Amino acid sequence: MISRRILRIKILQTLYAYFQNADGEINRAEKALFHSIQKSYDLYHYLLLLIIEIADYAYSRIEIALQKKIPSYEDLHPNTKFVENQIIGLLRKNRQLNEYVNHSKLSWVQTPELIKKLHNKIRMAPFFKEYMENTTRTFGEDQKVIIDIYSKEIIASEGLYQALEEQSIYWNDEVEFIIGMIVKTLKKLRENDDENTPLMPLYKNEEDQEFVRHLLRKAIVHQKEYRTIVEEFTENWDVDRIAFMDFLILEMAITEAIEFPFIPTKVTINEYLEIAKSYSTEKSRIFINGLLDKIFKHLKETKKIKKTGRGLIGEN
Repeated sequence: MISRRILRIKILQTLYAYFQNADGEINRAEKALFHSIQKSYDLYHYLLLLIIEIADYAYSRIEIALQKKIPSYEDLHPNTKFVENQIIGLLRKNRQLNEYVNHSKLSWVQTPELIKKLHNKIRMAPFFKEYMENTTRTFGEDQKVIIDIYSKEIIASEGLYQALEEQSIYWNDEVEFIIGMIVKTLKKLRENDDENTPLMPLYKNEEDQEFVRHLLRKAIVHQKEYRTIVEEFTENWDVDRIAFMDFLILEMAITEAIEFPFIPTKVTINEYLEIAKSYSTEKSRIFINGLLDKIFKHLKETKKIKKTGRGLIGEN
């Protein structure tokens, strides 16, 4: 499932595009936002498919070796442990993965060199060699090696990032997060799972989907109001030198603090400081931290921030 942090980042990116476009429409921005989120889910299935493609390439090498005029002993007695890996077998028959891939027309057919390079890279990895040389075959070992392939080899492949960047502008910065989702998926698989085993959903629940829509719309509708609040607390700063992205981060944080009574302000501040690490400078992050503390204190005193729910009443 797409985490709240990634959802916040996608809202931030959508807001940036919206306010840069003089003819922006809220409905169009919302549509673009949900399309961006769906592309992340495409990438999740696409990268799950990748390990199957690598295994298929490994199997094709075994087949070619068997057809040699003078095959070696190793050619005639190939090590099939990887191509018969139980985790790959579960993914290969998984109904959700197959239906999603077929419907979305996701395929690695156009990147044979990438598949070859990844296979060769994986084959030389010490953990993979150890796995292949071990004569035991347990579900746990099969599971661990696939997790290691994703978290150690696939995630570090420059060729993969280049290939994804060529295919979609939405996939540039999401590979590490999506691989994190895949690792969680793999860890949940069990030996007795079948083709109906569910993969991760797009959203944790309907509340997350509503969070996306509500935060985007309210950030747009109240942008001028919240910009004024920010400017009031930066009267000793040269406002023209404050980055546009910093303003957006601050405005989003204010929107969230006001509009979502069940989210603690501490969580909101921490989330936007983490986002600022990637989308602002270190100085901006310190600036945002100090400013949000002051603004939130003021908004609580003026009753604009009202928190409800267990353990949150004391925030008001």
